[in-house]
Amino acid sequence: MEKIALTAKVREKAGKGVARGLRRNQMVPAILYSHGKSMPISMGNKDVTKILNTEGGEHALINLKLEGGKEGAEKLALIKDYQIDPRNGALIHVDLMEIAMNEKVKIPVTVHLTGSSIGVKEGGILQHGVREVEIECLPTQIPEHLEINISALKVNESVHVRDIKVAEGVRILTDGDATIATIQPPISDAKLEAMLTAAPAAATEAGEPELVKKPKKEGEAVAAAPATEAKGKEAAPKEAPKKEAAPKK
Repeated sequence: MEKIALTAKVREKAGKGVARGLRRNQMVPAILYSHGKSMPISMGNKDVTKILNTEGGEHALINLKLEGGKEGAEKLALIKDYQIDPRNGALIHVDLMEIAMNEKVKIPVTVHLTGSSIGVKEGGILQHGVREVEIECLPTQIPEHLEINISALKVNESVHVRDIKVAEGVRILTDGDATIATIQPPISDAKLEAMLTAAPAAATEAGEPELVKKPKKEGEAVAAAPATEAKGKEAAPKEAPKKEAAPKK
């Protein structure tokens, strides 16, 4: 795999304020991890973005030239992870991992489907499962991606991780029983109509519990009525006693 040269500056300070200042100057804050240690660095945003936008760029071997600090030297590294601002898609942080050419690394690799499935041509529906697998190999053996051909895949058939062919020296760590792709049978008109008919019925059933609660509310209102009436009776003023008729003279 071809190495990509990239210049980075060692940072003496860290923190949110420093990171914001770097981004304003078209730099991206980053961390270089090496054998349990970490080093804060910064790199040109455009340079890193260009690497990530190339085929297999996430797994590119980077010949990192460090400037400043006590450890000004060249190191071989891989991009371990990166963060994108969801608001504008800008790169905001990168994690790199220092590697050695004679030491194996574990890294995720994308799986591409190739060919046109027989099952799809017959009306089946392609469902893509696992899209990425983890592999272990030497840095020079990291593939840009892995491929699996689905041309012979028929309806109700699947391909799994164990079916992926890899080069010698590359080992797949992902569970071999994980499904990469499967062809589901087409939905018949009768089944589709039954599904559409069942949907309104399910919605009606879902509304029944509200109707069950209504009599209870009405009962509560009826029960509360006597209390209100009784209260009204208590509140009614007592009739004044009638005066006795004056005796006739």
